[in-house]
Amino acid sequence: MRGEGTPRSAGEPAAGGSADVCSDDLPDGLVVADSEGVVLLVNRAAERLTGVTRGAAVGKHITDALPLRDPEGRDWWKCLDPHGGLVTRTRQPERPMHLPGRQELLVAARLVRRPERAGPVIRVVITLRDASARARLERSRADLVSTVAHELRSPLTSVKGFTATLLAKWERFTDAQKLVMLQTVNADADRVTRLITDLLDVSRIESGRLEIHRQVVDIPARARRLIAGRVAAGESADRFRLDVRGELPETWLDQDKIDQILGNLLENGVRHGRGTVTIVVEAVEWGVAVSVRDQGEGVAPELVTRVFRQFWRGNGRRRGGTGLGLFIVKGLVEAHGGTISVQRAPGGGAEFRFTVPTGTPDFA
Repeated sequence: MRGEGTPRSAGEPAAGGSADVCSDDLPDGLVVADSEGVVLLVNRAAERLTGVTRGAAVGKHITDALPLRDPEGRDWWKCLDPHGGLVTRTRQPERPMHLPGRQELLVAARLVRRPERAGPVIRVVITLRDASARARLERSRADLVSTVAHELRSPLTSVKGFTATLLAKWERFTDAQKLVMLQTVNADADRVTRLITDLLDVSRIESGRLEIHRQVVDIPARARRLIAGRVAAGESADRFRLDVRGELPETWLDQDKIDQILGNLLENGVRHGRGTVTIVVEAVEWGVAVSVRDQGEGVAPELVTRVFRQFWRGNGRRRGGTGLGLFIVKGLVEAHGGTISVQRAPGGGAEFRFTVPTGTPDFA
């Protein structure tokens, strides 16, 4: 244990004062103990996660103040054994632990030595995190794997079936039959490509690696092009309407990503809505706003907060697709410095409205 005359190292937290203020700014729980396990510091996040106040913990041994146990019921401090093991040991990896009557926590420890290399342990710095966040992440990953497997299986089964049939019985089919089979294979290959593109976009959005390549983009022109493409693919021209209101400012955006945003919102309006899908483009105080409205059921108020989450498929019903489209749209809009929301359209149905700022080539 530290003697009263032992000088405090630079950066070493104190049992009170400004160090407590700094530690209270941390999002994760922080507990500092001396080499014998006497608690020196507990930050606000640790109080919230453990239910133990700093007043009740500081000055007590950690096994009394925070009796952490692993899933097998073993005492965490004894398993840590700060004075045992290799003298070069400086950390214990994050592990799931629990306190009596509390939720599971993820606990990691750093052994502070002086001197740093092979010196005796003078302090133990313990970090605490809520394990429910990890559980949500694991569920999200499991959902992603399940969704991807489901969405890939159908087109790949089709591709395999048609190619195997053509290879085995090529001479038995007419040119027209071969053409239909090859067109189906081509369409299913496009589905797989779109799914892989969606997964890459999700990965880039979640990791913050989404890149925006700005140029002057005429949003109404991009909308007209997308509508023309859907009409050429066989949809009725009466299904779509474009309403450009007033003069629009110059916008520097990523053209491919704006096409992706508009395309996903159009697809959502066609798939989940009814009647005419209307795109309204207008200038606002700090940029350009685009509203995509349908005439369907709309989005129930209790579902509004879920719309832009991964795997949302509309009013709780599975209507095909991966459920990643609106999550990607939100990520792409925010990467431009914009915002997006959903509300009830003036004529009923859903209205997805996003706003992107005006800017220059250097705006980011």
